[in-house]
Amino acid sequence: MTKVSKTFELFGKTYTLESGELAKQATGAVIVKQGDTTALTTVVVSKERKNYDFFPLTVDVAEKMYAVGRIPGGYLKREGRPSDKATLMARMIDRPIRPSFPDGFRNEVQIVATTLVCDPENPIDVICTMGASLAMTLGGVPFEGPLACVRIARDTETGEFIVNPTYEEREASDLDLELAGTGDFISMVEAGANEVTEEDMLAAMQFGQQAIGAFCQAQLDFVAEWEQVNGPIVRREYPLDVPSEEVHERVFAHYDEMSAALRDADKLSRQDKVAELKDRIKAEFTEDEQLEWERDIPVQLKKLEKQAMRRMVVETGERVDGRAANEIRPIMVKPGYLPLVHGSGLFQRGQTQVLSVLSLGMLNEGQRLDTIFPETSKRYMHQYNFPPYCTGETGRVGAPKRREIGHGNLAERALLPVIPDETEFPYAIRVVSDVMESNGSSSMASTCGSCLALMDGGVPLKAPVSGIAMGLIQEEGKTVVLSDIQGLEDFLGDMDFKVTGTSKGITALQMDNKATGLTFDILKAALEQAKEGRAFILGKMLEQIAAPREAMQPTAPRIVTTSVPQDKIREVIGKGGETIRGIQDETGASIDIQEDGTIFVGGVGDAVDQAIERIQLIVKVPEEGEEYTGRVVSIQPFGAFVNLLPGKDGLLHISRVAKGRVEKVEDVLNIGDEVKVKVIEVDDRGKISLDRLDKPEAPAGSGRGEGGNGGHERRERGDRPRPRRDREDRPERRPGDNGGERRRPRRHHDGE
Repeated sequence: MTKVSKTFELFGKTYTLESGELAKQATGAVIVKQGDTTALTTVVVSKERKNYDFFPLTVDVAEKMYAVGRIPGGYLKREGRPSDKATLMARMIDRPIRPSFPDGFRNEVQIVATTLVCDPENPIDVICTMGASLAMTLGGVPFEGPLACVRIARDTETGEFIVNPTYEEREASDLDLELAGTGDFISMVEAGANEVTEEDMLAAMQFGQQAIGAFCQAQLDFVAEWEQVNGPIVRREYPLDVPSEEVHERVFAHYDEMSAALRDADKLSRQDKVAELKDRIKAEFTEDEQLEWERDIPVQLKKLEKQAMRRMVVETGERVDGRAANEIRPIMVKPGYLPLVHGSGLFQRGQTQVLSVLSLGMLNEGQRLDTIFPETSKRYMHQYNFPPYCTGETGRVGAPKRREIGHGNLAERALLPVIPDETEFPYAIRVVSDVMESNGSSSMASTCGSCLALMDGGVPLKAPVSGIAMGLIQEEGKTVVLSDIQGLEDFLGDMDFKVTGTSKGITALQMDNKATGLTFDILKAALEQAKEGRAFILGKMLEQIAAPREAMQPTAPRIVTTSVPQDKIREVIGKGGETIRGIQDETGASIDIQEDGTIFVGGVGDAVDQAIERIQLIVKVPEEGEEYTGRVVSIQPFGAFVNLLPGKDGLLHISRVAKGRVEKVEDVLNIGDEVKVKVIEVDDRGKISLDRLDKPEAPAGSGRGEGGNGGHERRERGDRPRPRRDREDRPERRPGDNGGERRRPRRHHDGE
């Protein structure tokens, strides 16, 4: 095997595809680059066929911290479980590849994308799909390829679309759209947008389809060069599960019974009827036949259910629960569902029910991210939980699965464009959506429930958001677009198309498509139908809560922003944080100080006002003429130091502690005494001189003799002896010379 490397330019970016040097024992391995960002994508297909009735595909992302020159945090200093970003990246690779394999493929397939280098300009996620596609092609894996994934942004100033934008270009975009598929059709869409119209979103998708075609052609060009160097690619033969005609006929003889069993609006009742019918059909096979066709029978039973449901829709226009194609299930909306929490909302649509709960905190309580991606923190967090009881089943309750992370991210992207800026609303925001009951569209229900919780909590959203899940049935040359799909229609349909937005435009979008005949005309119809559905759902929400509440819940923290000069930050913090900890302990408030001097103070009740008052006192500089009641903190022979403000002491000279001469300050003041003073001078070094207000009379005997100064009046400054002359003014003297004067003998005062 000889190494082949090919560099090419598309849409203003430089890419490199390379194979034949690393991971040569894998079925296929490709290095893909955009700029300096580099990923190794490998695919391995098991040699033996698995005894499953599903396609066993696994996609993993090995998120290496060395890719950005960092050492992992934590005790072990080793990469642990993948971050949410890495999990979403794995889903991005999985979703277009999974439907590209032929029906009946049962060999286990594992795709691993390893991040080798992440430069600060180019994202690593979308290029990995192209790498995986090329690795499967070079490995002779049977799939409908080549495939590619692109990200489309739109410059807000020029309106031009950008393919695979840099991080900087993404910041200047109102659209973040990821699409994947072949040169002929789109199989996966994921998007976040700032209220983009349906027309603009469709135009971006059409442009993205052209870009996908260009990257697929680049793979074909690489394959041609590879075969010139290494010879033709060996197309491996993998046995497929071919359905037995006999099993098919015996199972489909019960088509009318399956159609009747499906006509039940209640999910659990319908599932019971379908399960009972399947058990009866299976019982018609002997034990030997069940053993011989152990894979065929379940597959054919599933096909029977799928075909009966789909034909019902396209032939009669009626869905299993009796709704029309564009009809939405009954909706129940209850904002403020829970007491004491910062905000809550219960949203129910049919048999899908989600409870969303809001928690508000200081900005420093946001999520810190330790990943290879540039984002280091998140202020707004949405988390989605899908416990087993929501479908009436038992199961493990623990860490979120990939589906939960993906659904939570979708709802987070849906609401992020309408979350107020931290300068307007300086809070960390966390919303948790727990699915209480599920029968399809739980991610869209969590979007609606989260919006209710935020509005109930008084978060000043720019606009309310609703969401809807659309479906598609293509059968016997007919196409039907379904609004508000339930679980069965998602599972057995051709498309799951989720759209969220405000009355102005789209904020998020997600699509998984199994139909190769999906045209842009169908997508346009689905977007328009989704717009009508979103408006209907939003109207139901606004009937119960028309706008965010004017006041936050009493239990929510009140956060106030103040600021101090940067040179005063150290005084507020104190030695080893002693001052700021003292304020927090005494007031119960939380304080977060930024490097620019901005301070966020949060708490409940009067705690915020008390803490801000303490901070303002620390940074305040006393001015001449201001009066204070201070406490004596130190006494020196020349006067007393009086504490005026936290960390601010002024000198009350001994001559100003009382009326008349005072020999010792202690005759008038003691440490701890409170004294009223006035600022008479603040020099350029910040030293403060004070005068005592309401001076008391000097105590008798405090001075020497009558009047306190030995009977002599205190001389004014002008009557005092002149200061000693400087050395240069003195007459020159030699050693031992006393200037012609006789030295007077010292007097000895014995006994004195």
